[in-house]
Amino acid sequence: MERSTTSDTASEKPNPSHHSTGAVQMRIKNANSHHDRLSQSKSMILSENMKVAEPVVEKEGYLLKAKIADGGKKLRKNWSTSWIVLTARKMEFYKESKQPALANLKPGYKPECVDLCGARIEWTSEKSSRKNVFQITTVSGNEFLLQSDIDFLILDWFHAIKNAIDRLQKERSCTSRNLEFKLRRSSSIELLNSLDTESKEPKPENRKSLIFRLNYSASDTNDRNRVKSRLKKFISRRPSLKTLQEKGLIKDQIFGSHLHLVCEHEKSTVPQFVRLCIKAVERRGLDVDGIYRVSGNLATIQKLRFVVNQEEKLNLDDSQWEDIHVVTGALKMFFRELPEPLFPYCFFEQFVEAIKIQDNATRIKSIRRLVNKLPRPNYDTMKILFEHLKKIAAKESVNLMSTQSLGIVFGPTLLRPEKETGNMAVHMLYQNQIVELMLSEYSKIFGSEED
Repeated sequence: MERSTTSDTASEKPNPSHHSTGAVQMRIKNANSHHDRLSQSKSMILSENMKVAEPVVEKEGYLLKAKIADGGKKLRKNWSTSWIVLTARKMEFYKESKQPALANLKPGYKPECVDLCGARIEWTSEKSSRKNVFQITTVSGNEFLLQSDIDFLILDWFHAIKNAIDRLQKERSCTSRNLEFKLRRSSSIELLNSLDTESKEPKPENRKSLIFRLNYSASDTNDRNRVKSRLKKFISRRPSLKTLQEKGLIKDQIFGSHLHLVCEHEKSTVPQFVRLCIKAVERRGLDVDGIYRVSGNLATIQKLRFVVNQEEKLNLDDSQWEDIHVVTGALKMFFRELPEPLFPYCFFEQFVEAIKIQDNATRIKSIRRLVNKLPRPNYDTMKILFEHLKKIAAKESVNLMSTQSLGIVFGPTLLRPEKETGNMAVHMLYQNQIVELMLSEYSKIFGSEED
């Protein structure tokens, strides 16, 4: 018994080597657990950052939706109710409300997305017998109709989407203008200062840079000075931006430029592109059903836009522009992208007040007086455009485009307030009525003598 007890006691004594091994294992385990906690913390931070990076929802709700074209190919119209989510750059169409409980019902479900960059939005009364319908056309040639019977609801959606599209367009314009601004402001002094900064010896931040300094010989310095001297001479002889524009090496943009600047550049009072489009439409589009109402392929319209901005000569009879709706779409885009509309901002409220006048003769005289006050490029361009639209309306029995239809198409394009207010629905009505009246009473408004 004693021997057994001694043996048991001996077995219970701590083994030094065993204790040491256990301690090492414990430290390793603690280190691993610490690493796990760090990894977990990092993953939590990343997940939080990812949540922050999600696009902000500007508007969401139910509307009736119909996709009528995919990549330029026409589709059969099929209305369905969709939950629409609008963010800064895109729209998403869901079959149900975008809520976690519903979204988890169908894992892997991807909504239909619409990229709003370069897209176009306009009211349409001819694509559907329903009321309150507007159309969205994307750069890729997809076309969607959205509708609601509730007037204020569909108006809110229209202006929310339009503001998103306009904001994206301004961002693109600002980016291009910033690049041009940097080109204009990159003076010789700034470039030389940058050369002076680059010619300074590197700082000894590490051993490698110290070795570089030791090997930085006098001959290298002389070579850099010679290069710098040559660059100074080159920059001092550099032609100005105006000289490059006069020689045609840098061309002014047509789309997105102010009307008076385009006219000054062309030494005219009506942009040449507007004249060419009008001639093309009057030559082969007066009898086309839905002229100016039907949308052309947006990708082809953007291609035409690029050609106009890059080249001086344009042949709209070329086979690539054979679809007359591409020409009319480009003309509408030109007026839509003017930084200040054809009816200048400062005249907007005056035109609205004039159209409110009850007596028809007084209303026409007030509109005429305002039109005669417009700057010469605006007046001449407006006159030739409305004369052209009057010819379109004269063929109403064939092309189904009345003065009212043309007012709906061109009202928001030619006439808009500088800042959107709570009277958007009322303004839209007045915009259409002003264009319609000016078409109906063209001879009295643009005639040489007042009645």
